[in-house]
Amino acid sequence: MSGLLLKNVSKRFDSTLVLDDVSLELSAGELLVLLGPSGCGKSTLLRIISGLEEADHGEVHINGKRVDLLRPRDRNVALVFQNYSLYPHMTVAKNLAFPLKISGLKKAEIDSRVRQVAEMLDLRDRLKDRPGQLSGGQRQRVALGRAIIREPSIFLLDEPLSNLDADLRVRMRREIVAIQKRLGKTMVHVTHDQAEALTMADRIALLHEGRIVQLATPEDLYRRPANVFAATFVGVPKINLIDGSIRDSRLVPFGIIPPRELSSTAGGIADLKIGLRPEAIQLSGNGDYSAEVVSSEYLGDHYVATLDFQGCRLTVSKLTGEIPTIGQTVRFGIDKEALLYFDAGTGRNLLGGSD
Repeated sequence: MSGLLLKNVSKRFDSTLVLDDVSLELSAGELLVLLGPSGCGKSTLLRIISGLEEADHGEVHINGKRVDLLRPRDRNVALVFQNYSLYPHMTVAKNLAFPLKISGLKKAEIDSRVRQVAEMLDLRDRLKDRPGQLSGGQRQRVALGRAIIREPSIFLLDEPLSNLDADLRVRMRREIVAIQKRLGKTMVHVTHDQAEALTMADRIALLHEGRIVQLATPEDLYRRPANVFAATFVGVPKINLIDGSIRDSRLVPFGIIPPRELSSTAGGIADLKIGLRPEAIQLSGNGDYSAEVVSSEYLGDHYVATLDFQGCRLTVSKLTGEIPTIGQTVRFGIDKEALLYFDAGTGRNLLGGSD
C-alpha cells in the first residue's frame, strides 16, 4: 500500500512559485528525506502534507486516502519541529500525555501509553522533570515521543536535529531511524544536511527551485546524479567538474576512450562537463598524469589536496599516507569507471542518472 502519494502539487506565495508540479509516491513504512538548499520548497511541501498550508493545485493521499480536503486534525499526521514545541511548565509525563488528553482518552490508557513511549525513548527516569531540566537530545526525544504516542499514520519531521551539536545529531539520527523501523511507519524528514540524508533515508527527494531534481536511494543519488546540481549538492569535498570534450574518439583532457554511448557520437562532443569525485583520484608514482600541488590540508584520518592539472583544479581526498606539499609535482591516476558526463548546456547526465 502507498504510504504517501503526492499528485502535481503546486504552491505560490504572491508571485513566487515555491512548489512546481511536485509528484512522488512512498511505500508504507518508507523513510523519505526531503533534501535541498534553503528556499527550495521542502518545508512548504511538508506543511502541505500536514495541512498547515493549502496547495494551490494537486492532491495529497496518505495510506490510500485523499486528505488534502481534510482539516489538519483529521489527517492523523504527527509533525515534529526543530524547536521541540514543548510546554515548559509541564513535566515530561504531562507533555507526552497532552495529545491523548486532548483526544479524550481515559487516564488509565494515557498512563499506559506514556510508560510505553518513555520506555522506548529511554525517558522513564525523566518523567517528573520539566523540559528546562533536560539536555537537547532528551528534549528532542520528548518531542518525538509526543508524536509517537498519538500513533499517527505518518511522521513529518521538519529539521528536528538542526539545534543539536554535531555529536548529538549523529546519535539522534541513528535513534530516529531505529524508532521508525521499529514502528514501521512512513516518515518524511526535511533537512539541508546531506550527511543526515545519506545516513537516514531509504530514498532521498532532492529539491531545487520547487521541483524534485532526483528521487533515488542515497547510493544512486551519489553515484548516478541526474544532473550537475545533484552531483555538486551531494558529496564532501565537492565533486570535481572539468570542462572537457571528445575529439578523435578520445576524452579531453584525460586522453582515454569514453563510454561507447558517447564515443559513437558523430564528430565527437565539442563541449561537456566531466565529473570526478575526489576519492576517485589516486596519487601514485605510477599514475598516468602529472600535476602540481596547489594546497594540502591534513584532517587526521585523511587529507584533502588540490592539484593543478593542465589548468584544471582537481580536489583529491585520500586516507592518510604521505601528505603532499605545496609546489610538489605528483603523479596520479583516475578511476575511469567513476567518471560522470554532463551536457554543458543543460547540465543533464549524458549517461542517465537514477530516477
